Amino acid sequence: MKQDLLTFADWAPEDMAQLLELAQTIKQSPGRYANVLAGKSIVALFEKPSLRTRVSFEIGIHKLGGHMVYLDSQAGKLAGREDAVDVAANLACWADGIVARVFSHNTLQQFAEAAHVPVINALCDIYHPCQALADYLTLYETYGKVKGLTLAYVGDGNNVTHSLLIVGALLGCHQIVITPPDHEVDPDIFEKAQTIARTTGVNIVQSHDVAMAEGADVIYADTWLSMGDETPLSAIKDTFMPYQVNEALMQKTGAKYVMHCQPAHRDLEITGTLIDSDCSLLMTQAENRMHGQNAILTHLLGA
Repeated sequence: MKQDLLTFADWAPEDMAQLLELAQTIKQSPGRYANVLAGKSIVALFEKPSLRTRVSFEIGIHKLGGHMVYLDSQAGKLAGREDAVDVAANLACWADGIVARVFSHNTLQQFAEAAHVPVINALCDIYHPCQALADYLTLYETYGKVKGLTLAYVGDGNNVTHSLLIVGALLGCHQIVITPPDHEVDPDIFEKAQTIARTTGVNIVQSHDVAMAEGADVIYADTWLSMGDETPLSAIKDTFMPYQVNEALMQKTGAKYVMHCQPAHRDLEITGTLIDSDCSLLMTQAENRMHGQNAILTHLLGA
């Protein structure tokens, strides 16, 4: 029976821990996995532009011995040209798996229902599971553990935040989510993360006060406007500027490292000097996108 990866919300803690271990193993011993996707083709369908996601998947699939076919929807959204269910059913006639970076989570759900091959969420409006796995792999490498660490997310509650909450709860990472008023995370996803957290002994809190980040091991920033959001920066800059991740915040909180999923806007949500500093984990996160995704591909498609 085929398995999709649209979100980690339905995963068990032990399965999440095993996938994290697999990602680290693949990174350390890539040669052992050079033929995992031998003879297999993966279609990558992108409604949104991408740097890290596209390149990390394409090179990663090649390193696993597979072949990637990139499809740019060109006109943007799939809607209006062909129904999502028909797109997925057709792709499944030829491909062994589908990687999709889409505007709507509903598109992924339709893909998963219509395709008899695994569907992987490479980003949607609600979740970004591949990014979260890369982020916790980065913490695992940096600290030698994830369980017991505290991550403070500062900025807009979005798809990245949602997946950080879920994966962190599964892996035992305490989390503080700090957003401006009216920019909180989805309440249903927050409750889901708290439900998981109660089983793994994790503390999860949400606040509008940046002082709540004091004591965190890591501060995590993200763009104030998600890709595709056409809100003028001028309309939200005053709201978000007090939540900028900068050297003063790092010193005040005592956090040792800073993270950002990128693309980063220097001197807006995070200072450029912080990005370039010794406490920045940004490039390790970017590198680990490939290793985390290769672990997902190996798990779903490996022999």
